[in-house]
Amino acid sequence: MSTESLTENCIGWAARDVSGVLSPYKFSRRDLGSDDISLKITHCGVCYADVAWTRNRHGDSMYPVVPGHEIVGTVKEVGTNVKNFKVGDHVGVGTYVNSCRECEFCNDRQEVHCSKCVYTFNGIDVDGTVTKGGYSSYIVVHERYCFRIPDGYPLDKAAPLLCAGLTVYTPMMHHNMNQPGKSLGVIGLGGLGHMAVKFGKAFGLKVIVLSTSMSKREEALNLLGADNFVLSSDEQQIKNLTRSLDFIVDTASGDHPFDPYMSLLKVSGVLVLVGFPSKIILSPASLNIGAKTISGSVTGGTKITQEMIDFCATNKIYPEIEVIPIQYANEALDRMINRDVKYRFVIDIENSLN
Repeated sequence: MSTESLTENCIGWAARDVSGVLSPYKFSRRDLGSDDISLKITHCGVCYADVAWTRNRHGDSMYPVVPGHEIVGTVKEVGTNVKNFKVGDHVGVGTYVNSCRECEFCNDRQEVHCSKCVYTFNGIDVDGTVTKGGYSSYIVVHERYCFRIPDGYPLDKAAPLLCAGLTVYTPMMHHNMNQPGKSLGVIGLGGLGHMAVKFGKAFGLKVIVLSTSMSKREEALNLLGADNFVLSSDEQQIKNLTRSLDFIVDTASGDHPFDPYMSLLKVSGVLVLVGFPSKIILSPASLNIGAKTISGSVTGGTKITQEMIDFCATNKIYPEIEVIPIQYANEALDRMINRDVKYRFVIDIENSLN
């Protein structure tokens, strides 16, 4: 093991205050441990979490904040105890980089639910420093929280799988949405929604996109392969779908009514919420009549993360991305707020960060 990671300065882009404006920032990563991987970052996806914490939306940002938790790259160094990775491997890192490894959730490889889960950025690392994310040149992570990117899978397209892809794949598997012939409604067609459509089609589902924007229709049907597109503001179109869906994946984070969508579910149907609206208001009858379920979900544990990546590689499922240089990051975050992205920004770290 070399001493490179002990002395190398890391280059990144960070927000220094609640304005969220990113600019170049130099810092040091923690020392490489015996169970760690040092990963040269090639690409990093842009997630709404990057907006939330660079702009202190949750009131707990620890500045300077280096965002980014859809990280992919190449292993440049491994600790002495690392068994599953070697120098040169393509590897991904997602939304967290540590957990207690002793609780029921860690033992079940559902580390995201561990009370001591450490986020990839704006968390507290094992050495007591604040974790810093993928808008940077390299990262040091325990091998348990690293994921193999299969040979031949494009690294730029792999990045969004680590959050956007996993966030919809996890509840889809948990609620057995991989049943060919069943019907799936997808609310919202952004970074998460377009992946739900792709997974639904790969599972053999009939997929209906539910959107407030008619401009999404052509791409939903022709680019993403959805079976139908419904304008959710059209009461008649919604009424025509009454009790026709087995499942709904709701990716919308803006406030929206729930009763109309619950009316679309069949008996024992399930609506999974993966977005973060400010409130959920619905009539008890929307649940009780028809024995329906509304459920929430966040990303996923290490076992299902690798499973999802391998599933995408096997079935040639690729996110739709817009590759940008790091110098465009501030504009990208603004465009994300304005929903002006099809469908995920990915920063070309390797070729633009210097």
